[in-house]
Amino acid sequence: MNVIEEAVAGVRQQGGAWLRGALSGDEALTATEMASADDPGLFGPASMMWRVHADSSMLIGGLRSLMIQTLHPLAMAGVAEHSDYQHDPWGRLNRTGRFIGATTFGSTETAETSIAMVRRVHDRVTGTAPDGRPYSANDPHLLLWVHVTEVDSFLQAYRRFGDGKLRDDEADQYVAEMAEVGRRLGVEDPPLTVAQLDASLEAFRSECVYGPQAKQTLRFLLNPPGVPFLVKGSYGLITAAAITLLPGWSQRMMRLPVPPLVEPFAVRPAAKLLTRTIGWFMAADSTRSHIEDELLT
Repeated sequence: MNVIEEAVAGVRQQGGAWLRGALSGDEALTATEMASADDPGLFGPASMMWRVHADSSMLIGGLRSLMIQTLHPLAMAGVAEHSDYQHDPWGRLNRTGRFIGATTFGSTETAETSIAMVRRVHDRVTGTAPDGRPYSANDPHLLLWVHVTEVDSFLQAYRRFGDGKLRDDEADQYVAEMAEVGRRLGVEDPPLTVAQLDASLEAFRSECVYGPQAKQTLRFLLNPPGVPFLVKGSYGLITAAAITLLPGWSQRMMRLPVPPLVEPFAVRPAAKLLTRTIGWFMAADSTRSHIEDELLT
């Protein structure tokens, strides 16, 4: 390795460590919590979940799911009244990232522990929404809403901005694998195919309202405090990409129109370049990739 290659490798390693710290913080999985040859976890390296969730397009999918989730008044009430996202947005991002990492790349024990922890948190999330209706985070109907918006968002982001294409049967496999996590969280009859996923999401459309809590949360998501100056441009691009992924009816409801040709000729190429760059940095600092190599050989 020559001097230039060593310098590039050093920058890549440091950049990857910084990105992983920013996205995971103290919540990153340790080597002992990861899947291994003896325990490949709930799904294993040949799964679609490993393939999709290893891609940096998850950043876009995650933000898109948060945007669309604001539209359900009962789910939004639970977030507004029980979440500390406004005071600790990065902490919430770290914890969400840990759950996805634990259930995807963690050992069976790590995944089951993480799921049990989320269910205990859900036990405490109850109350009354501004419209007078009671809500509970353990309500199977609300759990289904959160589940389908997340699965759809991650799948849409990967297929449009991710590092590879999924055949239709592979997309169905991803939905079916995610259904296992949903069931363990308390979702009843989660969708098993993309067609079922689309139908389930459409069925929630009549329940969606762009109310005051949704507006406040969306403003926060579009311009969160504490974003470092050097990262603002990248976050803005991720936000634009997430908006272009929203269903047309939700874009109109939230007054987030996407002008014609902006997505294919401006947002998509720039977002793909960004996700590839982030993926290149993080691959140099990935314990998961080394474990994946071990499991697949």
